[in-house]
Amino acid sequence: MSADGGPPNQVAPNRVPAAVVPSGLTASGELGRDVAARTDTYFNRTRQIVAKFGDKRVTYAVFLRRPVICAPMLMLQWLMAVVRERGTSLDIDLVYQEGDWVGAGEPIVYLTGSLVQLSDLETLLLQKIGPACVAAHNAYQMSMALPQVGFLAMEARHCAGAEMQDMMAYAASVGSAAAQKEGAKGFVGNANDGTAHWFGAAGGFGTMPHSLIGYAGSTVRAAEMFAETFPDEPMTVLVDYFGREITDALAVCARFPELARSGTLSFRLDTHGGRFLEGLDPPESYAVLERRAPGTIRRYRSETELRYLVGTGVSTAAIWRMREALDEAGYPKAKIVASSGFGVDKCRVMADAHAPIDLVGTGSFLPDLWHETYATADIVEYEGVPMVKVGREFLLRKNGARRKGSG
Repeated sequence: MSADGGPPNQVAPNRVPAAVVPSGLTASGELGRDVAARTDTYFNRTRQIVAKFGDKRVTYAVFLRRPVICAPMLMLQWLMAVVRERGTSLDIDLVYQEGDWVGAGEPIVYLTGSLVQLSDLETLLLQKIGPACVAAHNAYQMSMALPQVGFLAMEARHCAGAEMQDMMAYAASVGSAAAQKEGAKGFVGNANDGTAHWFGAAGGFGTMPHSLIGYAGSTVRAAEMFAETFPDEPMTVLVDYFGREITDALAVCARFPELARSGTLSFRLDTHGGRFLEGLDPPESYAVLERRAPGTIRRYRSETELRYLVGTGVSTAAIWRMREALDEAGYPKAKIVASSGFGVDKCRVMADAHAPIDLVGTGSFLPDLWHETYATADIVEYEGVPMVKVGREFLLRKNGARRKGSG
């Protein structure tokens, strides 16, 4: 018999096949030991109490308190691995499919099985779904705000270890795929090899950090070094190291005119928020937008929006000024890559000003308010009888039926 009372290897819709080896309470494998060590103690104790007084078949509803894009795969893969190791079975009713928009408080998935086998998994399964769903939502919103612009995921430096890095890259790929279905370019790749597979790529993309330019002693020399080492690669050159974004970009174009004219040379603007792009100040920034996107500065703007438009760092005015300089010098095919704080709000302001960006490099799809990533799981049925704590009745299945997206 399987742990939920059914015959071994019984397969139901959306069910992980049960193994024939029965499972006790011992954490027999490496995965089991990890669960026992990392889950909250009160769940471990609940598991022991239920095993002593009698198991029940229960159904959990998993949800978040804010709108998200459904990104459940990492959680489900982990659950399936635990189920296989324990030799039990699990009925998975995935209400929303990967990439679906989910409203605040809507159950994403119902999980049905043995309370003994599920009670100690709640802590870890919630860790693996909440942040991914919020990051996927951010990636989707960013992609939709700038549908004609490609994005490069630069999540690694913002992550607390490899597991989070993998989760965030997965989330970006899910949000991006949802946006691509609506016509956006979305995320075209990422910046490291380890998570490139989420974007269908063999490896990460990227050319040079600021440290290479410091090593080379000049922006042009850094470009030369890159071209000599990787002669067949398109080249993206950072131009803010010496505070001469326009001067250095034009110097690189003059050194590599064929690349500039063929569209295989890009310039990455990463000017920090402590100064303006070369040649800009507040009046000149307003003047640039008056020429290029006058409507954006004639409407009411919040302080944050104004900073994105005409402030220091990589502002809309800075991007437009770089585009002007490249075009005036005869390099209209040289591309602009923008980075530095390109979250959802900044992308929307850039879109409003029609900023001429070819690619955005960003890790700002990571959740900004971490408390919004907290997923919750509540039991909503005991032995098939609906029951949930007061105030969570909205989690109950409607008429006991499977819902949208379940198989």
